[in-house]
Amino acid sequence: MDKAYFENYLTRQKTVYDAIPIDQVERLINLIKQCWQEDRQLFAFGNGGSASNVSHFITDLGKSASDRMGKRFRCMSLNESISWITALGNDYAYEDVYVQQLHNYAQPGDLVLTLSVSGNSPNVVKAVQWAKDHGLTTIALVGGKGGRLAAVADEVIIVQDEHYGRVEDAQMTICHMLCYGFIES
Repeated sequence: MDKAYFENYLTRQKTVYDAIPIDQVERLINLIKQCWQEDRQLFAFGNGGSASNVSHFITDLGKSASDRMGKRFRCMSLNESISWITALGNDYAYEDVYVQQLHNYAQPGDLVLTLSVSGNSPNVVKAVQWAKDHGLTTIALVGGKGGRLAAVADEVIIVQDEHYGRVEDAQMTICHMLCYGFIES
């Protein structure tokens, strides 16, 4: 690859970053703060690269933001336990790996945050719909097409691109803003 490829990639990534809707990010941080103030639980999940971003987000929120705030964030990544996921996938279906965990842990008033580039992953859509139907507030960070999550979640940020790498990078940037809004405030 030549230098022009990398320059184009970075130019397009900057365009994606410039389109992040700051007012919506601010709404999300306020929802997370309310969750924390009310001692509610925050559940997060995703697939593939989005699952990795969720793990990173929950680590930053649960450790670093909690250290700064003095009171711990009650937060959990539902894509961490491979034994949970494989048991649920085997005994039910892969589309149930997150919703069945929510059955065990979630309470009305809790908060759900999911990351998905396509917005159409059946396991994520099913969990968000269940959460919404059971009194949880739902947040989705999705790629440019929005997918079914954009129609289901209460709060949605659409990253204005469809390239998986650029969308995942922007989603992680949003997650960092959410965490560092507590850490550096």
